[in-house]
Amino acid sequence: MDFQSKTIILTGAAGGIGAALAREFAARGAQLALCDLNCSALSALAQELGAQPMVCDVSVESDIQSVVAKVEKTLGPVDIFFSNAGFSAGEPDHAASAPDTIWQAAWQVHVMAHVYACRAVLPAMLARGEGYLVQMASAAGLLNQIGDAAYSTSKHAAVGFAEALAISHGDQGLKVSVVCPQYIATPMLGYDDPTSAASLPGVLSPKIAAQRVADAMEQERFLILPHPQVADYMAFKAAEPDKWLASMRKLRARLVAKLGKLELRQMHKWM
Repeated sequence: MDFQSKTIILTGAAGGIGAALAREFAARGAQLALCDLNCSALSALAQELGAQPMVCDVSVESDIQSVVAKVEKTLGPVDIFFSNAGFSAGEPDHAASAPDTIWQAAWQVHVMAHVYACRAVLPAMLARGEGYLVQMASAAGLLNQIGDAAYSTSKHAAVGFAEALAISHGDQGLKVSVVCPQYIATPMLGYDDPTSAASLPGVLSPKIAAQRVADAMEQERFLILPHPQVADYMAFKAAEPDKWLASMRKLRARLVAKLGKLELRQMHKWM
């Protein structure tokens, strides 16, 4: 896969890994439609890259349909739809303690947004016999995220949907990738300056993560792991599920003892 002159819709593009992906794709020659709800940051990035800014709530299907229709009219057929938008809210107490609003939002943003994107672009891609769907999941969708069951559960569902797409349409010219990073130095983790996390093991800068994602897309890999060590964790989980669960419980207990509260912005520094 060559990015040159490809038309890409990228959601969650205004900051963090989304902005880094936008810059990386632009540097590789793509033409971009950038989607986000942060109007000011979106406008500035689009102006920087010569991209098309589009305000979009990915949890609303009509917003995604409108974006796709406008892009097809102004830029041409959508070659790549990269569903990147996401969030983490944590849980106040036990694993089911997050309110319904958080669980529903996680489902809408991490799962249904991917479904809506596919409904909007998949028929035309299949008719052309080509197209690329990329979905941002998480290592939490392969393993788990301590302290955020809604995030982990919805990311597992995102991986499952990506697998279903690849199984159903991989022989019809459709390429599918699912991206499963661990920790990236973005505002979600409390980093306005990505360089401040440079000394933390296992935390990637958005720029490095974006480069690894783009390289893997050029190779058309289904499972994209910006943190290669995740493959080892997956193998341990598959081979020894009870031991893996025991090790995760020990890690959770250590984090609670150390921090008192399972807050992502703090506990990732001690993982």
